Amino acid sequence: MIPQLLLRAVFALALGLAALPSPVEARPAVAAKLSDQDRADVQRIERYLNDIRTMTSPFLQVAPDGGQSKGTVSLSRPGKIRIEYEPPSALLVVGSGGPIAVYDKDLKQVNYVTADQTPLGVLVAEQIRLSGDITVTRFERGSNVLRITLASTKDGDAGRVTLTFDDRPLQLRQWVVIDPQGTETRVSLLDPKLGVTLDARLFTFTPPERGGGNRQ
Repeated sequence: MIPQLLLRAVFALALGLAALPSPVEARPAVAAKLSDQDRADVQRIERYLNDIRTMTSPFLQVAPDGGQSKGTVSLSRPGKIRIEYEPPSALLVVGSGGPIAVYDKDLKQVNYVTADQTPLGVLVAEQIRLSGDITVTRFERGSNVLRITLASTKDGDAGRVTLTFDDRPLQLRQWVVIDPQGTETRVSLLDPKLGVTLDARLFTFTPPERGGGNRQ
């Protein structure tokens, strides 16, 4: 069985809210006080994310302990994602609209999670909304940089994610997922390419012939 801490780090790539439930009673997220310009930029970010139908990029992931991993993330909306880590990591994550497979190539072991157990739903949803079930808890503007922090509207303590964008032109560059315990996993997109043609086989996972599996 793949440890939940490892699953959390994996799904930090998936641009969304924390993968695990909060250890305390759910409390609603507190919305940021946004200026008219802030609200206009939030709407611009929402449109930008919805315009992304396909994307692929090499990434650098920095775990809470400072450990670094590299790999490639590919997505095709709605519902499809592939996260493949480079050696020495042996992890592969594949989702195509149903249960999401987390596969350890060394152990030949696969675990399954559903989209509602992960942040994947935010990234690969048919329609991305930065309102309703999601609350903007902070918005920052720097020199040609925008940062927006999101949390679950119903449970603000369940974790949050900060997305960092280059501005003008708007481009997603990084996200930081903070879990309910306050630990951070940072993911930087090194060379994102949007609107690319992706082989459908990228999002197909064939279970291994050997090794165990657990559905979570």
